[in-house]
Amino acid sequence: MPIIKQNSDFLFGFQAAMTNCNGDPDQENKPRMDYETSTVLVSDGRRKRDVRDFLKNKGFSIFVDTLADKKVPMEKMFEHVRDSWLKDSEKMQLLFSENPHLAEKWQALFAKNEGNFKDIYLEKSKKLKKNKDFIEFNNLFLTEIIKRSLIDIRLFGSAMAVEGVSRTFTGPVQISWGYSLHPVELVKSNTITSIMNDDNSTFGKKHKLYYALVAHYGTMNKYSARLTGMTEEDRDLFRKSLVQGLMSNQTDSKQGQDPLFYLEVVYSPEFDGYLGDLRRFLKVEYTEPIRKLEDITVDFNQLTSVLKNMKKKGYVEKVLGWRHPFCRAEHLINMPEYEALDLWAPV
Repeated sequence: MPIIKQNSDFLFGFQAAMTNCNGDPDQENKPRMDYETSTVLVSDGRRKRDVRDFLKNKGFSIFVDTLADKKVPMEKMFEHVRDSWLKDSEKMQLLFSENPHLAEKWQALFAKNEGNFKDIYLEKSKKLKKNKDFIEFNNLFLTEIIKRSLIDIRLFGSAMAVEGVSRTFTGPVQISWGYSLHPVELVKSNTITSIMNDDNSTFGKKHKLYYALVAHYGTMNKYSARLTGMTEEDRDLFRKSLVQGLMSNQTDSKQGQDPLFYLEVVYSPEFDGYLGDLRRFLKVEYTEPIRKLEDITVDFNQLTSVLKNMKKKGYVEKVLGWRHPFCRAEHLINMPEYEALDLWAPV
């Protein structure tokens, strides 16, 4: 599957009704807020966590995750991925055929390009531990198989710092903190909930807000994709996971959250820039109190106009989009023309 060759901007909007879309541990887990503007905030980490959890539920391996239902440190995950490759001779032969430089280094160190790769590696690795050529091979080998094995590394990057590997990858997919496109109101009377412990129970509070239409802005970078190996298939999986991951997170505090729309500006392969935060092109009007989507109108007219000009200049190849089928057009007006994506299609 080819590596992505185009930059993209994307805009993801969701609604949150009688819920807590991102609790702040420094504020008794109340919704994160900008109290100066009365807008709710949602971290990029919350969105990435939903994507990771969804992909894990679909059977994809995730970086620094659990093995046999136990959380493991980074070193153990590296060993697990390394051994799974070394035990599979077909995968190793394919890896070497696609990376001749790696194959040459293996041959120089271990003098064998077939057989039980794991036994060969483990037999000599202790003796070669401080060998400069082995350290270089190990760094290249582990970096390559980690990228191929773990989809969240290919999407979001990571800093990898364990013995034998020291690499930092900037993720091709970057997501901004989200914020509500209008002022929000917190529920004044907080629900009391019972928290069960091993031998007793205590009381706590559920902090919620009445309603918020939240938008995240993000980018996908073709140059970073070359380094992490993010493919066109990964991009398709990310889009679906962004939408479906939000719906899959049905904990008590997260119920009431629904994806509303996704827009992506895909630039021409030759274009290296971005429009920047697409939210600044939106005009939002509302009637108070805001309790539902019907109380809000989001006007995309300025964004639509800018994109038309960008297309005329050849900078934009296409605009992709998805809208919740129950989100009526009169609440999201003057949206740009887009090629429809089916982000509810099964992964």
